[in-house]
Amino acid sequence: MTISNEDEFDALQEIGRIVADTLKAMGGAIEPGMTTAELDAFGRRLLEQAGARSGPELAYGFPGATCISVNEEIAHGIPGNRRIEKGDLVNIDVSAEKNGFFADTGASFTVPPVSRPIERLCRDGKRAMWTGIAQVGADKPLSGIGRAIGAFADKNRYTLVRNLASHGVGRSLHEEPSSISTWPDRSERRIMNDGLVFTVEPFLSLGAEWAEGGGDDWTLYSEPHAPTVQYEHTVVATRGGPVVVTLPG
Repeated sequence: MTISNEDEFDALQEIGRIVADTLKAMGGAIEPGMTTAELDAFGRRLLEQAGARSGPELAYGFPGATCISVNEEIAHGIPGNRRIEKGDLVNIDVSAEKNGFFADTGASFTVPPVSRPIERLCRDGKRAMWTGIAQVGADKPLSGIGRAIGAFADKNRYTLVRNLASHGVGRSLHEEPSSISTWPDRSERRIMNDGLVFTVEPFLSLGAEWAEGGGDDWTLYSEPHAPTVQYEHTVVATRGGPVVVTLPG
């Protein structure tokens, strides 16, 4: 969507804070031995207490309030009986709707103890996201996001998953502009207009370049298999640069 007035901006900021607060709380609640279903139930309670509804459940009938992906799962993991263990890499993606507005955020969390390369991957996953966000602004090219993230990945010897893209959000969970590359894409010619709302969500990896489906209709896995992290914010392109609406309160 493109924000056209202050009321829309305020509504987007409200749902942005809700999903951000939920994500932060869920990350802090991770404990070895708990199931991903238990973690998801905690997230659902937080969303409901804030008057919000799960985005993937509402929009697509996803079997859970949030997406929780562990280790080899890199996106759209279904909450269930899988137990989180020490050393795991857990990605949580929280999107929700309130009063007709959607926001989307995500992050990867470690369950200590983990290796130094995994700690570094998480640190640099956040840096890659913020490198892309720095390129956001009215009248700037969308391609600048992917070019900046690609340069960061190359410099630090990472790969990027190239079939999981950023997307427009606001009045629905996924909308135009669709398929915003978080890797260098010479075919990208679109320009960010003032007030444009979308996500920035690179998937940084120690070797994966693709996401492949598995045994269900949702869960995606790294290909080739390698540790992969995702960090995501919902942003607004303005003449003053990026405004991030998915920061915790």
